[in-house]
Amino acid sequence: MTLRSAPSTATVWWARTSSADDRLLRLLDERERSRNARLRHQADRDRHLLGRAMARLALARAADCPPEKVSFDLVCRSCEDKARTGAEPGGREPHGKPVPSGPALGWEISVSHSGEWVVLALTEGVPVGVDVERVSDARDLDGLADYTLAESERAVWRALPPAERTGAFFGYWARKEALLKATGLGLSGGLRRVSVSPPHEAARLVEWTGGGGPGAVWLTDLDREEDYRSALAVLTGGEVEVSVRSPGDTAALLRG
Repeated sequence: MTLRSAPSTATVWWARTSSADDRLLRLLDERERSRNARLRHQADRDRHLLGRAMARLALARAADCPPEKVSFDLVCRSCEDKARTGAEPGGREPHGKPVPSGPALGWEISVSHSGEWVVLALTEGVPVGVDVERVSDARDLDGLADYTLAESERAVWRALPPAERTGAFFGYWARKEALLKATGLGLSGGLRRVSVSPPHEAARLVEWTGGGGPGAVWLTDLDREEDYRSALAVLTGGEVEVSVRSPGDTAALLRG
Protein backbone atom coordinates (compact mmCIF):
# COMPACT_ATOMS: atom_id res chain seq x y z
CA MET A 1 0.00 0.00 0.00
CA THR A 2 1.24 3.49 -0.79
CA LEU A 3 0.27 6.52 1.21
CA ARG A 4 -0.72 9.61 -0.72
CA SER A 5 1.16 12.70 0.35
CA ALA A 6 -0.84 15.43 2.05
CA PRO A 7 -2.00 18.16 -0.32
CA SER A 8 -0.19 21.47 -0.35
CA THR A 9 -2.04 24.47 1.05
CA ALA A 10 -2.20 27.89 -0.59
CA THR A 11 -3.62 30.79 1.37
CA VAL A 12 -4.92 33.68 -0.71
CA TRP A 13 -5.43 37.09 0.90
CA TRP A 14 -7.52 39.76 -0.88
CA ALA A 15 -7.47 43.48 -0.05
CA ARG A 16 -9.08 46.57 -1.52
CA THR A 17 -6.78 49.52 -2.07
CA SER A 18 -8.99 51.50 0.33
CA SER A 19 -7.31 49.51 3.13
CA ALA A 20 -3.99 51.28 2.50
CA ASP A 21 -2.88 53.48 5.41
CA ASP A 22 0.36 55.37 5.89
CA ARG A 23 0.72 53.72 9.30
CA LEU A 24 1.59 50.53 7.43
CA LEU A 25 4.83 52.14 6.23
CA ARG A 26 6.44 51.11 9.50
CA LEU A 27 6.24 47.50 8.30
CA LEU A 28 8.42 48.21 5.26
CA ASP A 29 12.19 48.14 5.31
CA GLU A 30 14.27 51.08 4.16
CA ARG A 31 14.58 49.86 0.58
CA GLU A 32 10.84 49.27 0.30
CA ARG A 33 9.97 52.68 1.76
CA SER A 34 12.37 54.33 -0.66
CA ARG A 35 10.76 52.56 -3.61
CA ASN A 36 7.29 53.46 -2.38
CA ALA A 37 8.25 57.14 -2.14
CA ARG A 38 9.53 57.12 -5.74
CA LEU A 39 6.19 56.00 -7.16
CA ARG A 40 4.51 59.00 -8.77
CA HIS A 41 0.83 58.15 -8.33
CA GLN A 42 -0.95 57.64 -5.01
CA ALA A 43 -2.79 54.58 -6.34
CA ASP A 44 0.54 52.92 -7.17
CA ARG A 45 1.92 53.79 -3.72
CA ASP A 46 -1.18 52.31 -2.08
CA ARG A 47 -0.95 49.05 -4.04
CA HIS A 48 2.77 48.67 -3.34
CA LEU A 49 2.31 49.47 0.36
CA LEU A 50 -0.52 46.97 0.75
CA GLY A 51 1.37 44.19 -1.01
CA ARG A 52 4.46 44.56 1.18
CA ALA A 53 2.49 44.98 4.41
CA MET A 54 0.22 42.01 3.67
CA ALA A 55 3.23 39.84 2.89
CA ARG A 56 5.03 40.67 6.14
CA LEU A 57 2.01 40.25 8.36
CA ALA A 58 0.83 37.01 6.75
CA LEU A 59 4.35 35.54 6.90
CA ALA A 60 4.76 36.64 10.51
CA ARG A 61 1.53 34.84 11.39
CA ALA A 62 2.56 31.71 9.45
CA ALA A 63 6.11 31.62 10.86
CA ASP A 64 5.02 32.70 14.36
CA CYS A 65 7.43 35.61 14.55
CA PRO A 66 7.22 39.42 14.80
CA PRO A 67 6.69 41.08 11.39
CA GLU A 68 9.88 43.12 11.78
CA LYS A 69 11.84 39.85 11.78
CA VAL A 70 10.52 38.89 8.33
CA SER A 71 13.02 39.69 5.58
CA PHE A 72 13.25 39.03 1.86
CA ASP A 73 15.90 38.22 -0.70
CA LEU A 74 15.11 39.44 -4.22
CA VAL A 75 15.80 36.66 -6.71
CA CYS A 76 15.71 37.27 -10.46
CA ARG A 77 15.84 33.92 -12.23
CA SER A 78 16.47 35.56 -15.60
CA CYS A 79 19.59 37.25 -14.23
CA GLU A 80 20.71 33.99 -12.62
CA ASP A 81 20.31 32.19 -15.96
CA LYS A 82 22.37 34.87 -17.69
CA ALA A 83 25.10 34.61 -15.05
CA ARG A 84 25.31 30.83 -15.54
CA THR A 85 25.97 31.35 -19.24
CA GLY A 86 28.63 33.98 -18.55
CA ALA A 87 26.51 36.92 -19.71
CA GLU A 88 26.37 40.12 -17.72
CA PRO A 89 22.98 40.44 -15.97
CA GLY A 90 23.25 44.23 -15.95
CA GLY A 91 23.80 46.82 -13.24
CA ARG A 92 20.20 47.23 -12.12
CA GLU A 93 19.31 47.67 -8.47
CA PRO A 94 18.17 44.51 -6.60
CA HIS A 95 15.02 43.14 -8.21
CA GLY A 96 13.12 39.95 -8.80
CA LYS A 97 10.74 37.73 -6.88
CA PRO A 98 10.75 38.30 -3.09
CA VAL A 99 11.88 35.12 -1.35
CA PRO A 100 11.26 35.07 2.43
CA SER A 101 14.33 34.63 4.61
CA GLY A 102 15.04 34.67 8.34
CA PRO A 103 12.31 33.03 10.48
CA ALA A 104 10.05 32.81 7.41
CA LEU A 105 12.58 30.82 5.36
CA GLY A 106 10.83 27.99 3.51
CA TRP A 107 7.63 29.91 2.88
CA GLU A 108 6.82 31.25 -0.58
CA ILE A 109 4.79 34.29 -1.59
CA SER A 110 3.47 35.99 -4.69
CA VAL A 111 1.78 39.40 -4.90
CA SER A 112 -0.27 40.97 -7.66
CA HIS A 113 -2.46 44.04 -8.01
CA SER A 114 -4.73 45.61 -10.56
CA GLY A 115 -7.36 48.31 -10.26
CA GLU A 116 -8.70 48.37 -6.73
CA TRP A 117 -7.52 44.87 -5.78
CA VAL A 118 -4.31 43.54 -4.22
CA VAL A 119 -3.84 39.79 -3.80
CA LEU A 120 -1.25 37.79 -1.88
CA ALA A 121 -0.69 34.03 -2.22
CA LEU A 122 1.24 32.14 0.48
CA THR A 123 2.53 28.55 0.41
CA GLU A 124 5.06 26.49 2.36
CA GLY A 125 7.79 24.61 0.53
CA VAL A 126 6.36 24.92 -3.00
CA PRO A 127 6.72 27.87 -5.41
CA VAL A 128 3.57 29.90 -6.00
CA GLY A 129 2.44 32.57 -8.43
CA VAL A 130 -0.71 34.67 -8.42
CA ASP A 131 -2.06 37.27 -10.82
CA VAL A 132 -5.08 39.55 -11.01
CA GLU A 133 -6.02 41.61 -14.06
CA ARG A 134 -8.74 44.23 -14.46
CA VAL A 135 -10.75 43.64 -17.64
CA SER A 136 -10.51 46.68 -19.91
CA ASP A 137 -11.50 47.12 -23.54
CA ALA A 138 -9.75 50.49 -23.72
CA ARG A 139 -6.52 48.86 -24.92
CA ASP A 140 -5.37 47.56 -28.28
CA LEU A 141 -6.30 43.95 -27.62
CA ASP A 142 -5.37 42.76 -31.12
CA GLY A 143 -1.87 44.16 -30.67
CA LEU A 144 -1.60 42.79 -27.15
CA ALA A 145 -2.79 39.37 -28.31
CA ASP A 146 0.06 39.19 -30.84
CA TYR A 147 2.51 39.93 -27.99
CA THR A 148 0.83 37.77 -25.34
CA LEU A 149 -0.83 34.73 -26.89
CA ALA A 150 0.82 31.73 -28.52
CA GLU A 151 -0.31 30.92 -32.06
CA SER A 152 -2.73 28.20 -30.95
CA GLU A 153 -4.21 30.51 -28.31
CA ARG A 154 -4.70 33.36 -30.79
CA ALA A 155 -6.61 31.06 -33.13
CA VAL A 156 -9.02 30.05 -30.35
CA TRP A 157 -9.32 33.63 -29.08
CA ARG A 158 -10.10 35.13 -32.50
CA ALA A 159 -12.77 32.48 -33.09
CA LEU A 160 -14.70 33.68 -30.02
CA PRO A 161 -17.69 36.01 -30.42
CA PRO A 162 -16.45 39.62 -30.23
CA ALA A 163 -18.36 40.24 -26.98
CA GLU A 164 -16.38 37.46 -25.25
CA ARG A 165 -12.89 38.33 -26.42
CA THR A 166 -12.00 41.02 -23.88
CA GLY A 167 -12.74 38.90 -20.81
CA ALA A 168 -11.14 35.85 -22.40
CA PHE A 169 -7.95 37.76 -23.21
CA PHE A 170 -7.44 38.79 -19.60
CA GLY A 171 -8.28 35.25 -18.49
CA TYR A 172 -5.44 33.97 -20.67
CA TRP A 173 -3.12 36.69 -19.35
CA ALA A 174 -3.82 35.96 -15.67
CA ARG A 175 -3.19 32.22 -16.08
CA LYS A 176 0.03 32.74 -18.01
CA GLU A 177 1.46 35.40 -15.71
CA ALA A 178 0.64 33.36 -12.58
CA LEU A 179 2.66 30.48 -14.08
CA LEU A 180 5.61 32.70 -15.02
CA LYS A 181 5.65 34.27 -11.56
CA ALA A 182 5.63 30.84 -9.89
CA THR A 183 8.77 29.88 -11.82
CA GLY A 184 10.49 33.12 -10.78
CA LEU A 185 10.84 34.25 -14.40
CA GLY A 186 8.04 36.79 -14.44
CA LEU A 187 7.13 38.55 -17.67
CA SER A 188 10.75 38.39 -18.80
CA GLY A 189 10.15 34.66 -19.29
CA GLY A 190 7.99 35.44 -22.32
CA LEU A 191 4.21 35.14 -22.29
CA ARG A 192 4.08 33.54 -25.74
CA ARG A 193 6.27 30.66 -24.57
CA VAL A 194 3.50 29.57 -22.23
CA SER A 195 0.31 28.03 -23.65
CA VAL A 196 -2.66 27.47 -21.36
CA SER A 197 -6.17 26.13 -21.82
CA PRO A 198 -8.84 28.59 -23.03
CA PRO A 199 -10.59 30.54 -20.26
CA HIS A 200 -13.89 28.70 -20.87
CA GLU A 201 -12.12 25.42 -19.94
CA ALA A 202 -10.56 24.28 -16.66
CA ALA A 203 -7.20 25.93 -16.11
CA ARG A 204 -4.15 23.88 -17.11
CA LEU A 205 -0.73 24.29 -18.69
CA VAL A 206 -0.82 23.05 -22.29
CA GLU A 207 2.74 23.69 -23.45
CA TRP A 208 5.94 25.45 -22.40
CA THR A 209 8.31 26.05 -25.29
CA GLY A 210 12.03 26.50 -24.74
CA GLY A 211 13.90 25.84 -21.52
CA GLY A 212 13.10 26.75 -17.96
CA GLY A 213 9.65 25.22 -17.80
CA PRO A 214 8.30 23.73 -14.56
CA GLY A 215 8.28 19.98 -14.04
CA ALA A 216 4.77 19.95 -12.60
CA VAL A 217 2.05 22.57 -12.30
CA TRP A 218 -1.23 22.94 -10.46
CA LEU A 219 -3.27 25.80 -11.93
CA THR A 220 -6.67 27.28 -11.12
CA ASP A 221 -8.72 30.42 -11.62
CA LEU A 222 -9.65 32.56 -8.62
CA ASP A 223 -13.04 34.20 -8.26
CA ARG A 224 -13.15 37.97 -8.08
CA GLU A 225 -15.56 40.58 -9.37
CA GLU A 226 -16.95 40.34 -12.92
CA ASP A 227 -14.54 42.99 -14.19
CA TYR A 228 -11.45 41.07 -13.02
CA ARG A 229 -9.68 37.83 -13.92
CA SER A 230 -7.32 36.08 -11.53
CA ALA A 231 -5.32 32.84 -11.42
CA LEU A 232 -3.15 30.86 -9.01
CA ALA A 233 -0.26 28.55 -9.97
CA VAL A 234 1.58 26.18 -7.62
CA LEU A 235 4.56 24.16 -8.85
CA THR A 236 3.56 20.75 -7.56
CA GLY A 237 2.35 17.49 -9.03
CA GLY A 238 -0.03 16.95 -6.13
CA GLU A 239 -3.31 18.47 -5.08
CA VAL A 240 -3.58 21.93 -3.58
CA GLU A 241 -6.11 23.11 -1.02
CA VAL A 242 -6.86 26.81 -1.42
CA SER A 243 -7.90 28.86 1.60
CA VAL A 244 -9.27 32.25 0.54
CA ARG A 245 -9.25 35.11 3.05
CA SER A 246 -11.80 37.84 2.45
CA PRO A 247 -11.06 41.57 2.30
CA GLY A 248 -12.49 41.77 5.81
CA ASP A 249 -10.02 39.15 7.04
CA THR A 250 -7.17 41.08 5.42
CA ALA A 251 -8.35 44.38 6.91
CA ALA A 252 -8.26 42.73 10.35
CA LEU A 253 -4.76 41.40 9.65
CA LEU A 254 -3.59 44.88 8.70
CA ARG A 255 -5.13 46.44 11.80
CA GLY A 256 -3.43 43.85 13.98
